[in-house]
Amino acid sequence: MAAPKGPATHVDSPLEPVFDVHSRVLMLGTMPSPKSREVGYHYGNPQNRFWRVMAAICGEEPPTCREECRALALLHHFALDDVLRSCTIVGASDASIRDAVPNDLRARVLDHAPIRAIFCTGAASHRLYRRYIEPELGIPATRLPSTSPANASWSLPRLVEAYGVVKRYLQE
Repeated sequence: MAAPKGPATHVDSPLEPVFDVHSRVLMLGTMPSPKSREVGYHYGNPQNRFWRVMAAICGEEPPTCREECRALALLHHFALDDVLRSCTIVGASDASIRDAVPNDLRARVLDHAPIRAIFCTGAASHRLYRRYIEPELGIPATRLPSTSPANASWSLPRLVEAYGVVKRYLQE
C-alpha cells in the first residue's frame, strides 16, 4: 500500500451522531472523510458504498442525499457516529492517523438510545475502538469490512452479505 499523499492535518469532526430513542445498532466509522465533512453527513463520499449496503440489507432504495440517509438510518433504527472526535490525518487515510482523541460514545449516544450492538465499519475503526473506547465501556464491537472505495477487493454483493449480521439486530 502506498503512503498517503499530502500534508497531515489536525481535524475536529464537525458531524454529530445520528440516532433517536429507537436506535438499536450503533455503526461506527473512524473519522469522517474530507468529502463527508464537506457535505455534512456520515459516509458522504458518493464512492463509499455504506449507504448502498445499508439500503440493501434494509430492503430499500439507496438514499441520494443527506436527508434521505438520515431518514433511512432512523427508519431502520441504526445510529451513526465515529470512534474519533479529532486526530491528525492525511486526507482520508486511516493508516495515517495520529494524535487520536476518542468520542465519548456514552454521552453522545449510549445514554440516549437502547443500543444492542456496536459495529465498526473497517479495521481502523475497530482497532481504535478497542484501544480507546472498549476498555472504558466494556462493550465489544463487531468488525465489519470497510465500505470505502479504498477497499476495492470487496464487491458490493460481498459487502451486503457481510453486513447481513447487522440486520438481525435491527429486526429484534
